Amino acid sequence: MTRDEIYEMIVENLHTTFQLDRSKITLDANLYADLDIDSIDAVDLAVKLQRAIGKRITPDVFKAVRTVRDLVDAVNVLLQPDGTIRDRSAAPTLT
Repeated sequence: MTRDEIYEMIVENLHTTFQLDRSKITLDANLYADLDIDSIDAVDLAVKLQRAIGKRITPDVFKAVRTVRDLVDAVNVLLQPDGTIRDRSAAPTLT
């Protein structure tokens, strides 16, 4: 899964789960301040993403996530066999 695909999956999840306007879901959007995600919403989002990618997102990883970009990076790392960020320079250009 590419970073763009991860980003699109996250946008789709945020839009459908929380009825957020897609135009507000940018890479730099803060999940809590800009998108009004609370702690219960964050747990729901983590569960949905875990199901979508087939990997467990640990609480420590999710606690470190503040922005949509952080979430893209976290999912990207989970999907890599060696656990490293793949091609961060090719971050999604969608904003």
